[in-house]
Amino acid sequence: MVKKKGKKVLICVAHPDDETIGCGGTIAKHVSLGDKVYCVAMTDGVSSRDSYKTKDIKIRESSKNKAEKILGFKWIELKKKFPDNQMDDVKFLKIVKLIEKLKNKIKPSVVYTHFPEDLNIDHRITAEATLTAFRPFVKNLDMILAFEIPSATDYRYYKKKIFNPNYINDISKFWNLKKKALIAYKQELKKYPNSRSLKGIEILSKYRGSQNSLKFAESFVILKKINR
Repeated sequence: MVKKKGKKVLICVAHPDDETIGCGGTIAKHVSLGDKVYCVAMTDGVSSRDSYKTKDIKIRESSKNKAEKILGFKWIELKKKFPDNQMDDVKFLKIVKLIEKLKNKIKPSVVYTHFPEDLNIDHRITAEATLTAFRPFVKNLDMILAFEIPSATDYRYYKKKIFNPNYINDISKFWNLKKKALIAYKQELKKYPNSRSLKGIEILSKYRGSQNSLKFAESFVILKKINR
């Protein structure tokens, strides 16, 4: 009997921590199934802050490396990251070409990225660039999914489209791994009752689960699906 090869998965996020908050349980689930999961972060996630200090980048780097080990995916390191929360100052084509290079190198069948209507500008541009990079002539692509990020997906009150999930992933067996990865990013978590708090994210996972008779779930919007 020939063993079926795992899928290749690419996750395109604006900031390191988005991958864990948005789809950490799903990442762990993919890895458990033998899939190879790669993730790229467009910015350092901290340098735009008023309180920014050089050591903050090192702290975030340490956090993302811990999350990588906990969840079992692999970071794709960029030689030069785009400016944090200023991706609208970068030529859009430059971002698209970067993702195209990763697409051609990895050849993923499943892609995850941000919801295109998020409040954060880096999220929106990353999502649009990902969709542009994976245009219709990609042969091996099966699906592009958008995840939700508390404090970005839920904070943009006036949108053309709301986040209305139509793809639910049961992460009941993987919540504890996601929780450990979230704790690795503890400096990015807020105090409860903020939706970006550890408890807030847990409540969201339970809520998405209870909507579908599951203990814990992550929800997505299918941006594109090809049935081959």
